[in-house]
Amino acid sequence: MGNIVEGRVAIVTGAGRGIGREHALMLAENGAKVVVNDLGGDATGEGADVTPAQSVVDEIVAMGGEAVVNGANVADFDAAGEMVQQAIDTFGSCDILINNAGILRDRMMFSMTESDWDAVINVHLKGTFAPSHHAAVYWREKVKAGGEAFGRIVNTASPSGIYGNVGQSNYGAAKAGIAAFTLITAMELTKYGVTCNCLAPGAYTRMTKDLPGFAGMDEETQEKMGPRWIAVTTTWLCSEAAQNVTGRVFDIVGQRVGIAEQWHLGPTAMQTDEPADMTDVIAGLMAEAQLNSDMGGNPAEGPGRPGKTI
Repeated sequence: MGNIVEGRVAIVTGAGRGIGREHALMLAENGAKVVVNDLGGDATGEGADVTPAQSVVDEIVAMGGEAVVNGANVADFDAAGEMVQQAIDTFGSCDILINNAGILRDRMMFSMTESDWDAVINVHLKGTFAPSHHAAVYWREKVKAGGEAFGRIVNTASPSGIYGNVGQSNYGAAKAGIAAFTLITAMELTKYGVTCNCLAPGAYTRMTKDLPGFAGMDEETQEKMGPRWIAVTTTWLCSEAAQNVTGRVFDIVGQRVGIAEQWHLGPTAMQTDEPADMTDVIAGLMAEAQLNSDMGGNPAEGPGRPGKTI
């Protein structure tokens, strides 16, 4: 067991299984006290069961750590506030917030229902904002009262959100929103000693095991793509050593970690007075512009990937 977050108090949402479970366990292994949040629903967000969260708590206690269960719906604004307060009441503080909870309801745009859209946006995007808001209020008031300037938020985006993926317009839109939320929150909270970073993870979990690229994966590859790898950089981001790292999106696939660079202005030109005369202008821009990235973050042509010509 390490000690890079020794004595810190962490909340991990969606921590009953998969990546969230590994976050909770590794934080505990490195000295943090953990509020293990999980509603316990299925991959589409249906149902509730605190058993997975309790199992993680039991694992942490068995290793000599401290942890408690929280079964709140992270998209419930008041319940999210109560979760932050639970950390403070139980362990005396709230230092780290890992926003990991999520669901999938993949559909092509023409088949997606309103409920598919609302459920995914609610859990991912509001479920990131609500706990972050309450934690930020606590940190701001603590610093204004003369307390320690320290806080960590680690959000969870996805390659679908920053690069795009067919069949995931709801999920990708939520994850893109989380990446933007991370950038802005980092700007707003830096004066209080709070960092806010984001993950775009790729890992073999119950959420991904049936998706293209993961389905049929052999056991050796499953191990190499295990969710534990996502927790390594995350735990470091929650440490003192990461005080000057904020507003970044970390693309993590297996043991590889990289930084996904944000939108930037590419080639430019002057518009013409008449829309009909813009064909050559746009063609010139398209010829110079970098192609959109594939799911690996690399510029690539292919189905659904815009090319350089019009």
